[in-house]
Amino acid sequence: MPRAKRGFKARRRHNRILKLAKGYRGAHGRLYRSAVEAVERGLVYAYRDRRQKKRHFRRLWIVRINA
Repeated sequence: MPRAKRGFKARRRHNRILKLAKGYRGAHGRLYRSAVEAVERGLVYAYRDRRQKKRHFRRLWIVRINA
């Protein structure tokens, strides 16, 4: 049985991260290590801002209703 190397898995993981980083500027959209950091940070911001969006819209609705 041939030795299992990580080429296919690694390439698939790299491609998945680079796909998530599509549209990022400079190295963040092209280099794997930079893209990993940028994507992680972006997902953290997205998680936080999904919660903030609810607060912001609630405040906006209250202002509009009371206007």
